[in-house]
Amino acid sequence: MSKKDVAACLARIADALERLAPPAPPPPDFSAAEAFVWRAAGGAFHPVPRVNRVDIDLLEGIDLQRDILFVNTSRFAKGLPANNALLWGARGMGKSSLVKSVHGALAGEGRLKLVEIHREDIEALPDLLGALAGAPFQFIVFCDDLSFDGPETSYKALKTALEGGVEGRPKNVLFYATSNRRHLMPRDMMENEAATAINPGEVIEEKVSLSDRFGLWIGFHNCSQDDYLAMVFGYARHYGLDAPEATIRAEALEWSMTRGARSGRVAWQYVLDLAGRLGKTL
Repeated sequence: MSKKDVAACLARIADALERLAPPAPPPPDFSAAEAFVWRAAGGAFHPVPRVNRVDIDLLEGIDLQRDILFVNTSRFAKGLPANNALLWGARGMGKSSLVKSVHGALAGEGRLKLVEIHREDIEALPDLLGALAGAPFQFIVFCDDLSFDGPETSYKALKTALEGGVEGRPKNVLFYATSNRRHLMPRDMMENEAATAINPGEVIEEKVSLSDRFGLWIGFHNCSQDDYLAMVFGYARHYGLDAPEATIRAEALEWSMTRGARSGRVAWQYVLDLAGRLGKTL
């Protein structure tokens, strides 16, 4: 077989393989929804018809945190400079609820989109940013409950995507994350790696430098009894749960004691139980 014949044969094989290959996914239609879930496996954006969130006015006991994140997000929605934000601290105190509620309060004009990325897809974050860079919208990329354990190296992809690399973060993208850990990694993990390193200080600096990529650190702490009850009564008034105030107070406190915690999540769980007993839909 001559070289010409070989080349023609290879060309036919290439054409056949191209026909067998699945078609490239269509470009995402970001006007279809105000929020999306991104899955790295298929590089697809799944629109969310109805975002699971509460009205921002219902968030009690986190006024300072609410104001800081709202102002930062409002600037970004207008195309002004803004910071990546790490919401860290006590469980159930409204970190992820605040992100979704702030987005909901500012998404009315249609330019501000929320894109959720799952923790296990963080290594593919550069691909996500590339897909968003040219779109005529402002995007909050949101990762809930972000943390790293053991010998993971995916945090390096996050560091590069946030501020490092030649391309840098697209101007129309902001990254918000929630975590129970301020530095996103357990302290014992950092200390154990440092203990076996030639230069322990450099190991700790490398781990801490990840959280330094977030311009805003917004801390959430366990709430007082008064704050907890304010959350309960705020929900009860909003949803028209008609029960004596003394009854709600006593039941809510007993509910928190059985859970061993006072938080926004515990308050909402009590309100769900109360609404169910009253035959109310929320």
